[in-house]
Parts: sequence; structure tokens; C-alpha cells
Amino acid sequence: MPTYSAIVLAGGSGKRMGSEIPKQYMMLNGNPVLSYCLKAFEKSPVDEIILVTRAGDEDYCTQQIIAPYHIDKCRTVICGGAQRYDSVLAGLKKAKGDYVLIHDGARPFLSQDLILRMMDAVVREKAAAAAVPVTDTIKEVNAKEYILGTPDRSALRAMQTPQAFDRELLLQGYHILLEERDGLLNVTDDAMIIEKTGLSKVKLVMGDYNNRKLTTKEDKIWANFFAKSVDEYL
Repeated sequence: MPTYSAIVLAGGSGKRMGSEIPKQYMMLNGNPVLSYCLKAFEKSPVDEIILVTRAGDEDYCTQQIIAPYHIDKCRTVICGGAQRYDSVLAGLKKAKGDYVLIHDGARPFLSQDLILRMMDAVVREKAAAAAVPVTDTIKEVNAKEYILGTPDRSALRAMQTPQAFDRELLLQGYHILLEERDGLLNVTDDAMIIEKTGLSKVKLVMGDYNNRKLTTKEDKIWANFFAKSVDEYL
């Protein structure tokens, strides 16, 4: 039977929300944002959870979130790095699963259905990522904000997490790019590691429009309302 590790990234800040509290620790309906996705993975068939935090937050997460919310699958809490890819790589080095599911801790509303679909897809494809069709019209602009063109939105997807990979495949991709000058420059998600190295195709899996990343004050307002209207996430 294949084994699975969930790597949860919790190194963000609350700057774009105008908050001094890191967004992953803000409260939603009386619960920390981070507790929602951790609880989702706890309930899922994944074998282990690796939490990657900001430097110095390890004890706080263990004592204030993992223990009281009974996240028993999370026995590894580690410090991340300066960039997202540094944190992912740190998690990959600790992971024991054949496959890894990498998720942003600031996406609280992670459903069991999406986790299961990602687990199924990664076994078949080796590299898969959650995404949703773009619903707005998108414009390409120049540096002065003049429109250059309008891409066909039927071919556009908004990326989400989890992104799931054969662990050894993703590690190989990281090692290749680490050996190249600026190989990891402008890498913003893990699918780009596979894209840039060409080690595999990346299969997109239909995500969930409620699986939003909390970034702005408006996101927090929506999330508070949504958390009060559903009870399946905790």
C-alpha cells in the first residue's frame, strides 16, 4: 500500500491583512485558521502530517494547536526557510511517505473529497495539483497598465493546494534546480518545479472554490461568515 505525507506550510504573515498576527493563527469562528486544514488531514487517510512554521513558532503550534485539537498524525514540527520553496524542501526531507500532499496553512476549508481525489490522482500521475477554472475576464497589461491582450479564459486555471507528488520525483526536481544558477528564481508553487525540469506532466484536478487562500481583509470577512455557516471542517 502506498503511504502519504501531508506537508502543511504555516510560515505566512498577516501584513496584507493589516494584522500583526500571522494569518494562520487568526481566529475563525473561535478556532485558529491553521487548525482547520490540520484537522482535515487528521481525518483523512494520510499517514503523517509535517508542519512547517516560522522560526520560533514550533512550540506555539505544538502547544496551542496540535495538542488541543488532537492532531495526532502531526509528530513533526519544523522551522521553514526564507522562501516558500525552502520550507517545502525542509518538509520533503522529513517526509516518509511515498507521496506528498503540500498544502498552504492559510487555506482552511480543505474538504475530504479534495484530499481523496488528490491522493488518487498522484498515484496515477506522479504529479497533480488542485485548480479551478478562472471565472473573471483576465487582461494582460504592460508596465504602465495598458492592456496588451485578453487570453482565452477557457484555457486558464487558478492554482490551489494541495499539490501532490511522488516524493522522490519532487526531490529530484528540487536537486536539479538547486544546482542551476537562479534555478529556483520566481518559483511560486511546486508544480513549477516539475514544469521547469520536465520530469513529468502535471495533471490538474478540479479544486474547490471554497478552498480559498486567506490573503486580504475581505478574505477574512468571507471566511468568518463561511466558517459559521458550515460545520464539516472541524
